[in-house]
Amino acid sequence: MPAELRRKYGLESGQYVKVVDYGGVLALVPQLKDPVEGGMGSLERGSSLVRALLESRARERVREKKKR
Repeated sequence: MPAELRRKYGLESGQYVKVVDYGGVLALVPQLKDPVEGGMGSLERGSSLVRALLESRARERVREKKKR
């Protein structure tokens, strides 16, 4: 990749990228150095996946008891 484009998009020499096909248009998507850090803030504040999972499992148990 030309140095000018690496500078423009903040890519480092040797950095891995994914090639993604968007319906006939190819895009180079830089791979995250730290996927955990890159995902921080992607969920709404105050939401809890653990709480949502526990609530879902509780509703499922109630449905299963009703079936018996």
